Amino acid sequence: MKKNISIWSLVVLSLFFFSCKKSDTLTAPTENKQTETTANSGDPLPSWNDGALKKDIIAYVEKVTKEGSPDFIPVESRIATFDNDGTLWAEKPYVQELFAFYKVKKMVEANPALAQKQPFKAVVEKDKTFFEKGGDKALIELVAATHTGMTEDEFEASVNDFFKTSQYPGKNVPVKQIRYQPQLELLNYLRANGFKTFIVTGGTVEVVRAISQDFYGIPKDQVVGTSFKYKFDDAKNAVLREPGLDHFNDKEGKPVGIQLHIGQRPVFACGNEGGAGDLAMLRYSSGSKYPSFQLIVNHNDSIREYNYQEKDNLSLNTATKYKYHVISMKDDWEKIFSDK
Repeated sequence: MKKNISIWSLVVLSLFFFSCKKSDTLTAPTENKQTETTANSGDPLPSWNDGALKKDIIAYVEKVTKEGSPDFIPVESRIATFDNDGTLWAEKPYVQELFAFYKVKKMVEANPALAQKQPFKAVVEKDKTFFEKGGDKALIELVAATHTGMTEDEFEASVNDFFKTSQYPGKNVPVKQIRYQPQLELLNYLRANGFKTFIVTGGTVEVVRAISQDFYGIPKDQVVGTSFKYKFDDAKNAVLREPGLDHFNDKEGKPVGIQLHIGQRPVFACGNEGGAGDLAMLRYSSGSKYPSFQLIVNHNDSIREYNYQEKDNLSLNTATKYKYHVISMKDDWEKIFSDK
């Protein structure tokens, strides 16, 4: 269980450590308004700087969608999978983390007595030692308390309320505006060429499903994520969320989630470096019988976004080993964040 709950350790502890370091501060973008060019310009990726990577992406899409090409991929096999945190939107802090904190606040407001009970008490008082000493048990208790014990309809309503009012720390804009504009263009470009786009995230599937269509143009049924155990309550005629993880959709869990929900390998896969959580998905994609394309977002722009890397540099080293394409935020993206 320790491996499966590790992401929650980072999430909960970061509730108490919102970094103020320059390298981790999300700053207001000062991008050229010309990057808002539409498809009318003939450029499908206007927020991407002209360079080798942009050319490689376009060349790949053109060769695999051209009838008669030896590299042609049938439409039904044009599967593209994208991680979410750090790949489609910012992850410092995780939006999932902000939602958990929001849920604690709302639950305590509805029942003030919870402020004197753990794990709510520790969150309200920002008592990081509670989670350090309690380990996995304390973390599981917090996740279960804020994410389960309700119907799916009730949980979805709380997620929708969160996104209506939430502001992203450091930038003080709605969460929707931390989406990466170049990735929105890439999603649209792939779909315009017959690709079916999926989000494959380590976050909980229901949180991402609540915004996937509005934020990314991706329907709920094309989101694969971490899930809890469920049961059907006949009396309520509803599906109830139970405390306990059913599938942890990170690292080696991502290819498993893809197989369970999609049933075939993606030919295009995009993740990010930072926690090595997407390497198994990219590796799985590279085993396709069709020509495939792998992308890793490198967070190396401390001015417009963040600058952070893995201590062992595993993701970037793996990209070099297997010849994955690396997105340099600093060099490849003319514009980073969406304006609306």
